[in-house]
Amino acid sequence: MLSLKRIFLIMAITISGSLASAENYIPLVQPSKTGGLSIMETLWNRHSDREFSDKMLSNQDLSDLLFAASGINRVEDGKLTSPTALNKQEIDLYVFTKEGVFKYIPQGHRLQPVAEGDQRALVAGTPQFSQDFVLTAPVCLLTVANPQKFDQMSEMATMMAVTDAGIMSENICLFCAGRGLSVVPRATMDRDAISKLLNLPEEAIAVLNLPVGYPK
Repeated sequence: MLSLKRIFLIMAITISGSLASAENYIPLVQPSKTGGLSIMETLWNRHSDREFSDKMLSNQDLSDLLFAASGINRVEDGKLTSPTALNKQEIDLYVFTKEGVFKYIPQGHRLQPVAEGDQRALVAGTPQFSQDFVLTAPVCLLTVANPQKFDQMSEMATMMAVTDAGIMSENICLFCAGRGLSVVPRATMDRDAISKLLNLPEEAIAVLNLPVGYPK
């Protein structure tokens, strides 16, 4: 199995200029069904951490992290580990790394490249205010809510979509606590620049980001 960094580099070279093409996917290794601490041990260990090793997550750890966030755990009906209102599955999850930005696709448990290069500075903050510790995290996850996936746009649809993004973020935090990874949920980011980079719909909301890595 190639290292994740090597896979990212190969993909960046071979699909340069067509990163958003639907045909270009990076398959993830199968997520684990065992491992980590018990639920109660995990809750006792859950905390925010702003210091990270610069070591990239292993293939298995990244796979398990994304599955915990929003993977399909009921294949027969495509339902996810993270609940959503009316099962609209309106939260998209993006992965920012030094090599590029990738969208997690639960169907098939894979990544779709969407942007080249290191874009973590956009997650760290704006030109006016930035938290540079984010740049040391090898992976930054971003939750994007799409309230337009409900029957109609409304205050309730927006509230539920933002709530669902928070639930997904807690899945991520609990996974990290149970597996000994460092993580911190954040709301600071350059939303305008991120929306442009990811070509998000006007109604989409970049809700929370979570830098993740091994403890320093």
